[in-house]
Amino acid sequence: MHEYTGVTTVQIAQANITSNENSSSVPFAFLVALNDPLRTGPEPESEVIGNVQGIALLAGMNASSTQYIDFGFNTGKFNGSSLSVFSRGEPGLAVVGGRGRFMMAKGVALFNPILINATNVIIEFNVTVIHY
Repeated sequence: MHEYTGVTTVQIAQANITSNENSSSVPFAFLVALNDPLRTGPEPESEVIGNVQGIALLAGMNASSTQYIDFGFNTGKFNGSSLSVFSRGEPGLAVVGGRGRFMMAKGVALFNPILINATNVIIEFNVTVIHY
């Protein structure tokens, strides 16, 4: 997943508070929408195989988040299918469903941050699912 702050991920709401008492790098009660390219590798020129859409609510004292995201595939064997994740982040995300080839999926999406800086985030996901 390749994320570009302000381009593929945009803040849509933030609580009207004046301080960040928890000294986190991300303010409490921060809601973002995302529509990130899903690529075959961490390289910016790697093949796009779909996208990751959803929302993330950053509400933890250590910048943890609750996320609803959908991994949609638009090429190859899984074209038209998606995996739905709704979870609290670490150490992995719960796969709670899917569509197409991933109908009734359940499992876990473990993630490995490859790059995180002020404007870009690249995350590798290793997903294990049971589906029908």
